[in-house]
Amino acid sequence: MKNNALTLTVIANMTSNYGEGLGNISSVQKVYKNGKVYATRSRESMKNAICVQAGLYDDLQTSIDGAMQKLVSENLNASNCKALEGGYMSTKDITYIRNSSFYLTDAIAVNPFVNDTRFHNNLYLAQNFAKANDLNVQKDAEKCGLMPYQYEYDKSMKIYSLTIDLEKVGIDENFHAEADNAEKLSRVIAILDAVENLSLVVKGNLDNAEPIFVAGGLSSRKTHMFENAVAVSDRKLIIEPVKQKLNDNFSCALLRNGELANEDEIVKELSPESVPQFFAKLREQVKAYYSE
Repeated sequence: MKNNALTLTVIANMTSNYGEGLGNISSVQKVYKNGKVYATRSRESMKNAICVQAGLYDDLQTSIDGAMQKLVSENLNASNCKALEGGYMSTKDITYIRNSSFYLTDAIAVNPFVNDTRFHNNLYLAQNFAKANDLNVQKDAEKCGLMPYQYEYDKSMKIYSLTIDLEKVGIDENFHAEADNAEKLSRVIAILDAVENLSLVVKGNLDNAEPIFVAGGLSSRKTHMFENAVAVSDRKLIIEPVKQKLNDNFSCALLRNGELANEDEIVKELSPESVPQFFAKLREQVKAYYSE
């Protein structure tokens, strides 16, 4: 079978994004599994961040038809608008649906959530307003707009997976349109560049969310091949399931920064490449795929 999919599973340090809020209190998104609560960054948040950093949204156009949606037409579709590569549903006039060519999982923390609540206020701005309007912050707090607020904070090691259907990139069956291979290659490379150098921002926090460990490659199966294999326990990567998967012509990479406590064992058992080497090889494989 031809290897027509690209699959990656990544371990990275990142903050969680936020879900429901109550008044001035914000809580991070969480999932419940194995009897414990884990902080997450949702797949929607991950996809948006990757699309923005990859430049896929540089040509994004939007319209309102009851709800805000991506603008789609016969002359503006996934073949000539890279912003539509991540899928769309257009309900203007005729309903068109095109699924994404790439899929992400939630980024789920490897350790159970420990609540770290942060307390803030806008005291300096309130004092500035009070001074300009001859008010007293203590006596006239409401008039000065003084607002205390708090939010849960989580930055931790998280695992997520990404799979790209290489056969679907640049094709829009709704309009019988297809991008050339150079454009398809450009879009996939842009996604890989974003994953390798991912930066995330939430509530003023800037994350370097580059991979600490990554496993994957080209595959004949369009699924997250390492989703069930990459796991961390007590800061140690569980070796055996990853080792079994690597036998199917996949590879892995490790950033030796001390985050994973069993780095020496990983090097001995899995023979990882450096992260730049891993992504450079993957880019060459994708180039070869689209040159056939």
